Amino acid sequence: MSDRRGTADDAAATALPGSHEHTFGQDRRRKGETRTLAVIILTGLTMLVEVVAGVQFGSMALLADGLHMASHTVALAITAFAYAYARRHAHDTRFSFGTGKVNALGGFTGAVLLALFALYMAGESVLRLLSPVAISFNQAIVVAVLGLVVNGVSVFILDAHDHQHDDAHVLHQHHDHNLRAAYLHVLADALTSLLAILALLSAKFFGWVWMDPVMGVVGAVLVARWSWGLLGSTSEVLLDLQSKRRAEQVREALEKGGRDRVTDLHVWSVGPGIYSAQIALVSDRPSTIAEYRQRLPEAAAIVHSSIEVHGR
Repeated sequence: MSDRRGTADDAAATALPGSHEHTFGQDRRRKGETRTLAVIILTGLTMLVEVVAGVQFGSMALLADGLHMASHTVALAITAFAYAYARRHAHDTRFSFGTGKVNALGGFTGAVLLALFALYMAGESVLRLLSPVAISFNQAIVVAVLGLVVNGVSVFILDAHDHQHDDAHVLHQHHDHNLRAAYLHVLADALTSLLAILALLSAKFFGWVWMDPVMGVVGAVLVARWSWGLLGSTSEVLLDLQSKRRAEQVREALEKGGRDRVTDLHVWSVGPGIYSAQIALVSDRPSTIAEYRQRLPEAAAIVHSSIEVHGR
């Protein structure tokens, strides 16, 4: 029986066999970092206008929108910090597989903030439903439209295409949870702005004053739902959940031909769109570690692999 082990090398390998870094590109500035900084400025300025206008004109929907944008300004700042931290500490050897999971941690934090402010929006809206106040409709509508425009621009800047989910057909996607959190925050802002406009128009033209707080509750429910989805996807990364489809891809590629059999296999995320694998095989005629590594499917996006081979 033979027992051979090998560890995958990334692009920054040193001269010594088996020696390699674990940055996996995390030391490079991501597009999402620059986009997030631009959106922070836009969101912060609009937030100040909406909070002041909401208090001045008596609109709960508008005030909720402004407070929501305030929470998102904080969340976006956390996103920007996570990008910078991951980049600056990419070569820190204390991180076993690089700083890729800082991205997921930033996204998880953003999701928690989304959930907390969804609860706040719902609570404030219920209070306003029980105790209505006078609303200055014209001024409130103007400010709400301004907020919607700014949020629309922010959504465009962050680019929705960077938030595609992993599905059964396309495995090699970018999973920037940090950027996804930022995107959901500005999307939630756009939603609350739109709901505020609908509520204010309904109250002004049809006398449905109750629509203002009701729309606040509706917005809170939708934001909570987005938060739950992001909490789930980031938790999978932080808890090293097995990537089943990638694991099956790897198994099929290595067992092709029937000569080798995978006896132990683990595939998990170590960063946005990149994965690590730990593999044990049994074979009558073992190949070299390098040959097994070449058989790993490119679509699985495995940047680090540990392969152990046993003869029968």
